[in-house]
Amino acid sequence: MKKATGGVLSALALLLVGAAFLVLFSDGTEELPPGFVQGNGRVEAEQVELAPTIAGRVAEVRRAEGDLVAAGDILVEMDTDELSAALDRAMAEVALAEQTKAEAEAVVIQRQSEQHRAAQELDRATALLAGQNISETIFEERETVHLVAQAILGAARARVATAESRIAAAQADVRRIEAQIDDSALFAPLQGRVLYRLAEPGEVVGAGEPILTLLSLEKVYMDVFLPAREAGLLPIGAEARIVLDALPDYATPAKVSFVSPEAQFTPKQVETISEREQLVFRVRVRVLPELIAGRIEHVKTGLRGRAVIRLDAEKDWPDALNQRLPPELFE
Repeated sequence: MKKATGGVLSALALLLVGAAFLVLFSDGTEELPPGFVQGNGRVEAEQVELAPTIAGRVAEVRRAEGDLVAAGDILVEMDTDELSAALDRAMAEVALAEQTKAEAEAVVIQRQSEQHRAAQELDRATALLAGQNISETIFEERETVHLVAQAILGAARARVATAESRIAAAQADVRRIEAQIDDSALFAPLQGRVLYRLAEPGEVVGAGEPILTLLSLEKVYMDVFLPAREAGLLPIGAEARIVLDALPDYATPAKVSFVSPEAQFTPKQVETISEREQLVFRVRVRVLPELIAGRIEHVKTGLRGRAVIRLDAEKDWPDALNQRLPPELFE
């Protein structure tokens, strides 16, 4: 009797091990009619990192992890005390350069008058020399005075040009600092959800160091990996359905938005031995934006499921993949 019981237990153990093996290495997907392919993946969204353009101290972070944000919302403000002081100095440099230019222009007017008088004296000296009414020494003196007056006028004009360059440089500094002050307020570039809050008020961060990471809930997708014989038949824009493990009885309409041009080995998270032994292509299936718009607060990334793609546009979708998410799920 004990031997029989032991045999039964051994058989049961073998069955459990076999069942566990099938669960571990089964892809968990259902059989599809011809003209359809499918792959496993998880819901993801494009990430955007908000970071300052220059190093500085964080003054305020207005959102926490998980918060929904709208495009244009101010999410982070950086301390601008040093920038404001630098702007005041740059504006003072502009005023000083403009004053220097005005003084240089006044000198130019004076030097123009002196050069004009020296030119007239040279003209008279030239006429008198022709009539032999003055000596060549006096003529040469008048000529030298005229040349000196021309040189002084040129130097005065050069000082005006230098002042204009200083004005342009100071104005450029003003625009640069104003742009940095404007960039000290970090806006949400799109509608999304705060994924990570990486800095707190009072912390000093470097240029380009992220403070917030946003998930773009307008661009939700699932990446799946398909063998070459299937990926090669996929047109961009092919219709698809995403079925989540959490809602296995419903399908979300989507479209193929990208097919990788390069093959790769199946990633480690795919647990099927047969799939792991072949090269595959990454295919991105994007959820239709109009479906997300009214349910933005319910979108969550990381949910696992499968994407079913229709290769033949003439084929009708199976009834199981035409069950759309009911509105009451989002009430």
